[in-house]
Amino acid sequence: MRWLRWLVGTRQIDRDIAEEIQQHVEEKIAELVSRGMSTEEASYEAERVFGNVALIEERSREVWGWPLLDSLWSDGVYSVRQLRRSPGFALTVVATLAAGIAASIAMFAVIDRVLLRPLPYNNSSQLIEIKESGNKGVSAFGAPYMDLREWYERSHTLKNIAFHTYDKPTSFLEGVTGPVQINTPKVSANLFATLGVPPALGRVFTSESSDNVSPADARTAVLSDAVWRDGFGADGNILGRAIRINGNSYTVIGVMPRGFQFPFNTEKPQIWIPIQLGDSDKRRAKNETPEYRIIARLSNEASIQAANAELKTIQVDVAKQYTDAHARENVTSVELRAYSDSIVEGGVKKALLLLLAAAGVLWLIACINVTSLLLARAAARQREIAVRAALGASHWRIARQLVVEALVISCAAGALGVGLAYISLRLFHNELTSSLNFAVTVTLNIRLTCCLLGLSLLSAVASSAWPAIVAARAAIDPALRQGSVPGSSKSQHRVRRFLVVTQVAMSLTLLVACGLLLRTIFAMKHIPLGFQTDHVIVADMVIPSYKFAGRNMTAELYQPLAERVDKMPGVEAAALTTAVPLGRRFPILFEFAADERDPESVRLEDLVAQFRAVGPGLQKVLGFRMLAGRFFDEGDTAGSAPVVVVNRAFARDYFADHRDLSKVVGEELVSYGDEKMAHIIGVLDDERQASVLEQSKPEIQVCIPQITPKAGFYQVTEGLAMNLLVRTPRDPGSFIPELRETMRSASAELAGSTFTTLDQVVDNSLGDQRTAARLLQVFSGAALLLSLTGLYGLLVYFVAQRTRELGVRLALGAQRGQIVWLVVRQAGEILFAGSVIGLALSYFATRMLASLLYGVKPYDGITLTVACGLLVGAGLAAAYLPARRAAGLSPIEVLRAE
Repeated sequence: MRWLRWLVGTRQIDRDIAEEIQQHVEEKIAELVSRGMSTEEASYEAERVFGNVALIEERSREVWGWPLLDSLWSDGVYSVRQLRRSPGFALTVVATLAAGIAASIAMFAVIDRVLLRPLPYNNSSQLIEIKESGNKGVSAFGAPYMDLREWYERSHTLKNIAFHTYDKPTSFLEGVTGPVQINTPKVSANLFATLGVPPALGRVFTSESSDNVSPADARTAVLSDAVWRDGFGADGNILGRAIRINGNSYTVIGVMPRGFQFPFNTEKPQIWIPIQLGDSDKRRAKNETPEYRIIARLSNEASIQAANAELKTIQVDVAKQYTDAHARENVTSVELRAYSDSIVEGGVKKALLLLLAAAGVLWLIACINVTSLLLARAAARQREIAVRAALGASHWRIARQLVVEALVISCAAGALGVGLAYISLRLFHNELTSSLNFAVTVTLNIRLTCCLLGLSLLSAVASSAWPAIVAARAAIDPALRQGSVPGSSKSQHRVRRFLVVTQVAMSLTLLVACGLLLRTIFAMKHIPLGFQTDHVIVADMVIPSYKFAGRNMTAELYQPLAERVDKMPGVEAAALTTAVPLGRRFPILFEFAADERDPESVRLEDLVAQFRAVGPGLQKVLGFRMLAGRFFDEGDTAGSAPVVVVNRAFARDYFADHRDLSKVVGEELVSYGDEKMAHIIGVLDDERQASVLEQSKPEIQVCIPQITPKAGFYQVTEGLAMNLLVRTPRDPGSFIPELRETMRSASAELAGSTFTTLDQVVDNSLGDQRTAARLLQVFSGAALLLSLTGLYGLLVYFVAQRTRELGVRLALGAQRGQIVWLVVRQAGEILFAGSVIGLALSYFATRMLASLLYGVKPYDGITLTVACGLLVGAGLAAAYLPARRAAGLSPIEVLRAE
C-alpha cells in the first residue's frame, strides 16, 4: 500500500500528514482553552509543546514515504529545471551523447540480427554443416547420399543427418492473382526432425526409412507460415488442399510455425517438397550421382571437434569405395562447421565486429566530450555547489545530484539515439541487405533494450563520475569569497586538456581506418573489369517457365523482346544474358567427362567452366575486347552452324598450346543437342565475373538464338532466369518506365522484372569493403566533429578564464597577433599530442583491417599523412574563432570590471 500510495503521488501523503498534525494542534488548543487560556496563548503554547511542525512533517514523510526515491525524484526534477535554464548546453550534450549511442545501437542491432539472434531451431548450437573435401578443396555442395548414409551408420557423435537441395532459384506458386515467386527447397523426410521443429498445423513428411520419403508423400508439400497467411489467408482448412507449383500439383500436409525458415534467411517465402531418392543415389558416379547439402545434429555430449575427427577417420574408408581414382582423390576428407557459421561468412563477421568496435570508439569519444562539458559546467556552478555544501550537503549528496543530472541527459540521449539509429539503418538498408543478405531493422527486443539501458547508464556514469568527484571535493571558501570568480584549478584544466587529447587521438584512429578503406575502394574501382559499365540498364527477368512448356522460349519470347527493345528511341544496343558480370546469379557450371583410357580427357577432368548463354548484341552493350576471331552476330541463328565463344582463361586451361589464340578458333567444343559439334569462333578477353578481386575463370558462352528445346542445356539457360542489358544515354529514371511497359507488352509476366544500372551492380559487388567504408565515413566524421567541438569548447573556456590576464597583456602593449598565437599555440599542443598518440593507436588498430584492404598497406604513409593533415587543419580552423575573440578584447572594458 505504501508503494501504491507513493506511485500515486506524494502530495496526498503531505496533505494527510499536515491535516493530522493540524488536528493534533487544534485538539491541544481546545484543551488549553478549556483550562482558561486565551486562544492566542493556547495557540502559542500548543505549538511550543507540539514542537517544530516542519521537522515533524519531514520525519513523518520519511516514515510514510520512500525517502531515497523522493530524494532521487527531487534531484531529477531539479536537473530538468536546470537543463531548461541552459537549453544550449542541454541540446549540445544530448546531441553529442545521442550520436555515440545511435552508432552503438545501430551496430548492435546489426550484430544482434546477424550473429547473436538464435536460429529458429531447437538447440541450434548442435546443428552443423558437413562437406567433403580433397585435392580440389571443399565441395560446393556437400556429399552424395551413399556417403552420408555411411557417416550416420558408423558415427557416434552425430544424432541425425538430414540433406536438402534447391529445385530452382525461383519457383512459382499459382494463385488467384497470378504466379507468386517462392523458394521450394527439396528436403529429406527427416529434415524437420533433425532441426527439432514440429509443424504448427498438420504434419511433416513421413519416411519409409530414416530419411527417404514414403511413396504416399511423394507429391506433398509443407507450407511456411508466410505462404499460408499471405497466399491462403491463414485458411484453417488448408490441409489436404491441392496447390500448383511450377505447373505441378502438390497436396498440403502441414504448415510450419511463424518465423521458421530453412535454409535460413531466404528472401522469398518457402514451400518444402520432399526429395525422392532414385537409382542414381545408390552409386558414386561423377556427373550422374546428385550431391546434397548436409545438415546434421550433434549428440548431446559431442563437440564439433570430436565429430570432425571421427568423420575424417570414417571418410578414409568411404573414399576407398570410389572406383574412379580421380573422384577418390577429391573425397579424401570432410569439413565441418556450425550451421550458424555457414549463414554469415567469416569476412562479414570480421567487418561487423570491426564496425562495432568503431561505433564503441565513437561512443567513448562522445562520453569524453560530455565529461569535458560537464567539467566546465561544474566549474561554472562552483558557487552554487559551495552554498549547498555550506548548508550541510555531504560530498555524496552533491555528487549524486550531478550524477542524476547526467542520467537525465543520458536517458534523453538514449531516446534520441534510438531514433537516429532507426534513421541510419533505413539510410543504409540497401547496402546492409546487399552485403549481409539480412534485412536489418531496429526493434526494441529484450537484447536491444538491455543494450540501450546499459549504454545510457554507462554514459551517465562514465561522463559524470569525474565531474561529480571534482565538484564534491572542491573547497568552499574560495567559491564563497566576495569578488571571486568561479573557475577551474590547474589540475582540472589539465584533465580537460587530457580529455580533448584523447578525443583527438581516437578520432585520428577512425580517420585512418576510414582512409584506408576509401583507398581500398578507390583501388578496387580502378581494377580493369574487362567491360564497360556506364549507361547500361540491367533488367532481371524471372519468368514462370512452366507456362512455356512445349514451346520455344527463345523464338517466342526472348528474341522478339530483345529486337523490340533494340528499336526503342535512345537505345544504342540491347542483349540477353543468363548472367550479369559481377551480379548475383545462379551459377551454371560445365564439367568435362573423362575417359581413363584417354590421358587428354583425364587432364581436363578438373576443368570447371562458367557457362553462359548470351545474345549477339552483348559486345555492343558491354564493349569487351575480342582477342581472336569474332563474337556472335545476327547470322548465328538456329538454322546456322552451331558456334561458341570462350575466354582467354578457358583457352589457357583447355588447350595444351594456348599461346597462339588464333589456333583456338575453329576447334570443336560442345554440342547444342544434335550430332554436330559447335565450333569456337572467338576468344574474348578475360573479365571479372563473380568478384572484382577474383581473377577470371574459364568461361564458355553459347548463342541464345541457336538454343532450341532440343539442346541439353535449354532448361538450364532459358528456364531459370534471364537478364536484359540495354545501353542507352538516357536517364534511367525516365527510361525504365518505358522499358517496363515495352516488356509488359511482350509478356505480362515480365511486369515484375527488377531494374538497376550496371554501375550499381558493380558497386554492390564491392561488398564488405564498401559497407565498412561508408559506415566508417559516418563514424569518423562524427568523431572529428565531436573532437573539434571539444577543442573549441576548451579554447573558449580558456579565453573566458583568462580574460583579465589577456586584458592586462593588451593594456601593457601586447599585439593582437601575440594574443592569437597564445590561443592557437594551445590548440597546436593539443593537436600534436593527440596526433602522436593517434598514430600509435592507428598502427595497431589498422592491422585488424588487413583482410579488408586491397592495394594499400595498413601503415600506408599517404593515408596517415592525409588523415593527420585533415585533423590538424580542422583543429586549427576550430581554434581560429576563440583566437579572434581573444584578440578582439577591449582592455578598457576588461579592466573596468575590476
